[in-house]
Amino acid sequence: MTILLTGLTATTMVGGYGLIRDAALVLEGRRIAWIGPLSDLPTGFAAAERHDLGGRLVTPGLIDCHSHIVFAGHRAGEFEMRLQGASYEEVARAGGGILSTVTATRAADQAALTAAALRRLDRMRRTGTTTVEVKSGYGLTLADEMKLLRAARTLADLSPVTIRTTHLAAHAIPPEFKGRADDYIDQVAIPSLHAAHAEGLVDAVDAFCEGIAFSPAQVERLFHAAKGLDLPVKLHAEQLSDLDGAALAARFGALSADHLEYLSPAGVAAMAAAGTVAVILPGAFYTLRETQAPPIAALRAAGVPMAVATDCNPGSSPMTSLPLAMNMACTLFRMTPLEALCGVTVHAARALGLSDRGQLAPGLRADLAVWEADHPAELSYAIGADTLHQTIIGGRLDA
Repeated sequence: MTILLTGLTATTMVGGYGLIRDAALVLEGRRIAWIGPLSDLPTGFAAAERHDLGGRLVTPGLIDCHSHIVFAGHRAGEFEMRLQGASYEEVARAGGGILSTVTATRAADQAALTAAALRRLDRMRRTGTTTVEVKSGYGLTLADEMKLLRAARTLADLSPVTIRTTHLAAHAIPPEFKGRADDYIDQVAIPSLHAAHAEGLVDAVDAFCEGIAFSPAQVERLFHAAKGLDLPVKLHAEQLSDLDGAALAARFGALSADHLEYLSPAGVAAMAAAGTVAVILPGAFYTLRETQAPPIAALRAAGVPMAVATDCNPGSSPMTSLPLAMNMACTLFRMTPLEALCGVTVHAARALGLSDRGQLAPGLRADLAVWEADHPAELSYAIGADTLHQTIIGGRLDA
């Protein structure tokens, strides 16, 4: 079916905002067939089924390129602990943090995990998100990591939102491997990666490179395994300290390096040379009350593309709204509204290795977000505002 959308301001994200006032947009199946001023509409599309959007703003559907939405339980108690002065590391070393979610997640079956994740995914969609990356990492056994990845894949059958799955078994060291991180990499992380790949459950491979998690040498072994399976890599890097994780990721041609609060000038240069996207995660910075921000000015000056994501997880970023993440990125890190919107569209698509979305252009996937707004800067400006009118996913107006 060919559908003609009129009465809209199009934010194409081509060469900046790429605004087109009084625009028309033609959808054919799951793709955009044409976009431009209504006055230039080719006559061949004039007879298409027409839908007037009432002057609303249209952007590409938002892309959340870093999330952990498959888990059980919550960590509100740790939120209270941190407010009383406990640091992220102190909570983790006391058996809290990621490992408390691991305990709850191991006890949950796949159906329960899928149902809980679907509720979070629906909240994401209601704020304009049409593509979501979903990581494993709360199972930390071969069987439980497979359970999480299967739950993530199932979400794609239950929601119109596109799901990309990322293997993150190298997220934390479980109690049964305490003091034996090398053994965990060899006995769980790499075997679970091979098993997930054999079952078609994984689109990319991630790890947490940090003093409380895995060393660069351990991550490198995992990344070699990923490359042997022809899977792209990404990395949680430089969140709490500088271990040169971003440079390691860049050496492997990583899609992205994420967090980056302690990123060094050498890390910035390595990412720029490799074309690795910097994924900025203001939700965790905000929740953990961190004081060292990512080097946004240095990334900008080096031409490193910057994505923005929710980092939705139960401990450090229990957030499902990309517009809220955009506002935080602007307010906390001084990103511009244009950078923030690029960060959840064109650069987020690049961080997932997706070339068919993130802009409004002929041939690209017809994932759109329709907003009660006049200018795209309003999406970053409004704090937690409910400005979404509707999403159109894969050309479906009822998405």
